[in-house]
Amino acid sequence: MRVVCVGLATVDLVQRVDRLPGPDDKAEALSAEVAAGGPATNAAVTAAALGAQVTLVTAVGAHTLGDLIRADLRACGVTLLDATPEATEPPPVSAVTVLDATGQRTIVSRNARDVAVAVPSDLAETLTTADAVLADGHHPALATAATRSGRPLVLDAGTWRPVFAELLPHAAVVACSSAFRPPGALPVEQALRDLGVDRGAITSGPEPVRWWSGESSGDIDVPPVAAVDTAGAGDAFHGALTVAVARGAELPEALRYAIGIAGIRVRHRGPRSWLAALR
Repeated sequence: MRVVCVGLATVDLVQRVDRLPGPDDKAEALSAEVAAGGPATNAAVTAAALGAQVTLVTAVGAHTLGDLIRADLRACGVTLLDATPEATEPPPVSAVTVLDATGQRTIVSRNARDVAVAVPSDLAETLTTADAVLADGHHPALATAATRSGRPLVLDAGTWRPVFAELLPHAAVVACSSAFRPPGALPVEQALRDLGVDRGAITSGPEPVRWWSGESSGDIDVPPVAAVDTAGAGDAFHGALTVAVARGAELPEALRYAIGIAGIRVRHRGPRSWLAALR
C-alpha cells in the first residue's frame, strides 16, 4: 500500500509547561523535543507507522535545519521528495507549547507562505504509484499537481487558503475541523457542498464527527479518552484516514479508523512516543 502526502514540513520545537506564560513572563519547560512537523508531515509519519509505504512531497532545502527534518523522516520510515533541494533559506520553524495538565497546545508558526515551490519533474510518476494521496493546501503548486494525479485525494482543510477553491471539487474526501471557515456565512457543511465537496467530514475535538457522502450523512461518536497531548492529533487523524481510503474503506468505516488512531495519539506525550502504540 502506497501513500503520498503533499504539503508542509516544519521543524517543531515542542515544549511542555505547567502554565502558559503571559506578556513579559517566563515559564520553565518540563520537557523539550525537536521533530519534523506540519500537517502533511505528521500525516505521513502516521501513515508510515500504520504500515504504508509513504512519500512526503514538500520543501525542505539545504539549510542545516533541514537536516533535522530529513533525519526524523528517515527514522520514521518516510521517503522525502524535496521540491527545493538547493534552497538556502531555513525551513519553517514552529514553536509548540503543550499545557501539561490538559494536553492542550498553542502553536506559533511561520508556515511557508513566502516560499515559492516549483513542481518536481518526478512528482507525476510518484503520484501515479499511490493508492491514496493527501494534500494539506500548503505549497499550492504541489497541491494542485496532486489533484491531477487521478488517485483518491484526501484533503486536509485546515485554515482556508485560496487554492482550496480549486482543490475541493477534486477531493475524494475533504476533512476539516468545525473551525474551518470557507468564504461566506454559510455553515461549514453547506459551504463545502456548494464548493463541490461530495464526500466530507467535520471534526470537533471530542464531539461527534459529522460526515456526508452524496445524499447520505450521519454522525460518528468519538470515544472518550484521557488526553495528555493534543498536538498533531488532527494530523494523525488525516494520516489514518488516508490509509483507510488507500485500503478502499467506505467513508464511515474510514472515519472510525481515523478516530481510533487520533485517540491513541492524544493519550501519549510528545511528538513521536505514541507511534510505538501503533506497531
